[in-house]
Amino acid sequence: MGQRRSTLPPAVAFAGTGLAFAGVTLAAGAPTPLLVFYENRWGFHAGMLTIAFAIYAFGLLLALLVVGSLSDYIGRRPVLIGALAVQLLAMVMFFFASSVGWLVAARAVQGVATGAAFSAFTAALVELAPPGRKELGAVIGSVAPAGGLGLGALMAGAAVQFAGSPARIVFAVLAVVTLFGICVAILSGETAPRRPGARRALRPELSIPRPAAREFAAAVPVQIGAWMFVGLFMGLMPTIIRELFHIDSGLTIGAIVCVEPGSAAVAGLFVRRVSPRASARLGGAAMIVGAVLVMIGVSTTTLSLLVVGGVIGGVGFGASYSGSLRSLSPLAEPDQRAGLFAALFTVAYLAFGVPVIIAGQLIPRAGLLSTVLGYCVVTVVVAATGLIAQLVIARRGSATAPEASINENAAFVPGWPGCLPPSPTPQTGSMPSVPGRAGVSLARSHEHRCRG
Repeated sequence: MGQRRSTLPPAVAFAGTGLAFAGVTLAAGAPTPLLVFYENRWGFHAGMLTIAFAIYAFGLLLALLVVGSLSDYIGRRPVLIGALAVQLLAMVMFFFASSVGWLVAARAVQGVATGAAFSAFTAALVELAPPGRKELGAVIGSVAPAGGLGLGALMAGAAVQFAGSPARIVFAVLAVVTLFGICVAILSGETAPRRPGARRALRPELSIPRPAAREFAAAVPVQIGAWMFVGLFMGLMPTIIRELFHIDSGLTIGAIVCVEPGSAAVAGLFVRRVSPRASARLGGAAMIVGAVLVMIGVSTTTLSLLVVGGVIGGVGFGASYSGSLRSLSPLAEPDQRAGLFAALFTVAYLAFGVPVIIAGQLIPRAGLLSTVLGYCVVTVVVAATGLIAQLVIARRGSATAPEASINENAAFVPGWPGCLPPSPTPQTGSMPSVPGRAGVSLARSHEHRCRG
């Protein structure tokens, strides 16, 4: 009779899993200022830089659609161990990269690793959180993606500023953190028992239930504008700062890139107090203001306006993302939400990557300033379209409007930035359950069905 495998104490497993997830999100943001470092070193043009940036989004989206719910069927540990092993491979590829082709390949592998790990990490953090503190796990899972992007860029920028071999230092440290995460995953207890259906879960499912169709159509332009704004800061901003503002400081570049996702992460902590519809409208308006300020800042080379625009636009991203998700979630049955959110995430990550690639190809032909201004104009137009759509759908007063018919519990979407859980019940200190289809609680269904 074999001995039972020893596991880490729950508190240690929770803390270690949180640190490992932080390492994944930091690694996602770290290449942004380093790509400019590589551009200077190897002399490739901005178009290749944007491809190296955006390929991450496509790899992430592919993994999210294919294996995003796999941990619901085979358990969290196998998915986390596998995803972190792929992440370690990406860090090694970055460390030894000697050409832009290696950068593109490493970034693609990193995207696949992040997409595979994201859902499993956010679910595991909720499940490993101390009794009565499940909200803490969901808060970490909600804030870490945007916050990690910003902090990763800031830390890598500091390495560029002060270290002789910034890329090797950054990716060596991230490789060590990834190894630590693999050890934690191996030694932690399993929180999700195996169940049949793993093969079926590997088939991508994109669907828009009829009750959610109108809300989804109104959310699409808002999300395109929001993710285009994120792409502006994460994909183009280092080149903008260096070429238009003539600032070659890695720390400054990293700090400015950090502004937008950092503001989004902070906004995500507070927007749950605002109704979903109002949050989406606030986000759309903030993105318009932010993009206009960025345009003025870039055209007049006024760095302060650029930074303020990034802060306002970041708040807009956090608010609109949360509002759209919380508006859509209650309009689909529990077994339809995975397909609905997969559809929305497809829109989001295509908007994150494709416009940046197009902009990168236009820069040699139209010039950097004209391309950036055009990019911002498109962002404003799309965000304004989304804002108008939100106002129209609110004015129609649909009977399915979340403000009128959905309670706090039903709108909870674990693992999605800005969507934090309802307060624990005072009697038990645990997450409340809401009866769903076939007697399944919505809290558990959300936890196991959402893909991101």
